[in-house]
Amino acid sequence: MSTSPTDTAAAQAAREIVSTRHFTQPREQLWAAFADAQRLARWWGPAGFRNTFELCEFRPGGHWRFTMHGPDGQDYANLSVFHTVEAPTRLVLEHENAPHFHLHITLSEEAGGTRLGWRMCFDDAATREAVARYAVPANEQVFDRLQAELTRNTNQGATI
Repeated sequence: MSTSPTDTAAAQAAREIVSTRHFTQPREQLWAAFADAQRLARWWGPAGFRNTFELCEFRPGGHWRFTMHGPDGQDYANLSVFHTVEAPTRLVLEHENAPHFHLHITLSEEAGGTRLGWRMCFDDAATREAVARYAVPANEQVFDRLQAELTRNTNQGATI
């Protein structure tokens, strides 16, 4: 019995969380907020979280080790590897600790700014379902924090 392309696409979609947002800034400005570890530490993660970066090697094969400090006082260790770093359009990283997933980030030029695509691909649909209840709203909070970082940088007179 062969698998149809529709079945394959449906199985893939069942393992994914996809979020997008339009930003009015050019994609080079969004890319700069990812590529600068100090800036990334300010906005990465949901509302109320802060980060301590131990290592952030923003290059293919580079490692990213950091701790997210939650508003509840909990610390969340994170270990990722950057697989693809293609300025200013594409970033792929693998979150190696639980929950394991690949994060595909795209920055596409769009009328009036940039479309940020954010696709998290989990090992199986059950993990995706367990994570989705907090990851979907958390992704929106991350986008809000990225927007605040972009606005902050613009207000400080930075140019890209």
